[in-house]
Amino acid sequence: MPASISANTRTWTVTRSRFWEGGGVEQSMMQTVQLAIADGMYAAALREALSRSCAWHVESVGRPDPTQHCVMVLDQSALERLTLPFSNPERIVLITHKDTQLMAEAWEAGILSVVSEQDPISTVLLAIMAAGLRVEKTHGPSSPSGICPTAGTADVPLPPDHRNPGPKRCKTQ
Repeated sequence: MPASISANTRTWTVTRSRFWEGGGVEQSMMQTVQLAIADGMYAAALREALSRSCAWHVESVGRPDPTQHCVMVLDQSALERLTLPFSNPERIVLITHKDTQLMAEAWEAGILSVVSEQDPISTVLLAIMAAGLRVEKTHGPSSPSGICPTAGTADVPLPPDHRNPGPKRCKTQ
C-alpha cells in the first residue's frame, strides 16, 4: 500500500464505490437537494458538507424548479425569482441576512427553515435534514402535519365552560 493511502482512505473508497454500484444506500433512497445560492464558495462548502453527511443528490441550479419533489436551499435572490404562493413551502431552506423584515416575509410565505449566512454549516445541514423529513411527510401516505402559518383552519366548537364555583382543594404532601 503506498504511503499516501491509509486504511481509512481505502475503506472510504470501497464504501463509496459500493454506494454508487447500488450497495449500502440505494439511489432510490437518496433525496435531491436543489442549491440555488449565488455565492459560489458558500455553495461549494455546503455541497461538500452535504456529500459527507447524508445520502443527498445535490443539484446546483440557477433557478430552482418547484415542481420537483425535493428540498430547495435558496438565497434571497433565488427566492425572489420564484412566484408566490409556493408549492410546499415547508421544503424550502432560506439562507438570508439577519433581517427581521426578510424573516417575517419568509414566515408569511410558509417557509419554516430560515438560517443566516453567518450560521455554522452544521446549523444549515440540520435545517436541510428537517426540510427533507417534511418533504417525505407531505408526499407520503399520511396526512401532512406541523406548524404552517398559511395552513387552512377549521372552526372547532368548544364545549361550554363547566366550572364549579366552589372552593378548590389542593393535595399537599
